[in-house]
Amino acid sequence: MSLRRTVAAAAVAGAAIAAYLTYVHYAHIAPVCTTGGCEQVQRSSYAELAGVPVALLGLIAYIAILATSAVRGVAAAFAGALLGLVGMAFSGYLLWAQLEPIGALCQWCLGNDVVISVVAVLCVARMLTEPDRNVE
Repeated sequence: MSLRRTVAAAAVAGAAIAAYLTYVHYAHIAPVCTTGGCEQVQRSSYAELAGVPVALLGLIAYIAILATSAVRGVAAAFAGALLGLVGMAFSGYLLWAQLEPIGALCQWCLGNDVVISVVAVLCVARMLTEPDRNVE
């Protein structure tokens, strides 16, 4: 499987998680959770950024990464890598928020942390292997 297709598959997985958490936010329901901390995390002040749910921001980012995976070339590879790395850094910040100020862990957020890390690594690998040619 090509790197572009692998990035796309991972972005779809991340988008599914983010879409579920966005739905939970707007439906005002508790997420399905086995860790016991999901609802606490979802209702914390860290679940929104400037009034926008971070899950929605994640969904938008995953859709943008998916779009970059549909385009060949260095510019698309760079954009995907940039989005992936920024997403991974933001997920790291949110993981800190779960561990410290919130004091609870959300399994969906942890799953997203894994997925965005994989996406970032794949996007960087794609960028590094797609210098002046169109690599599929």
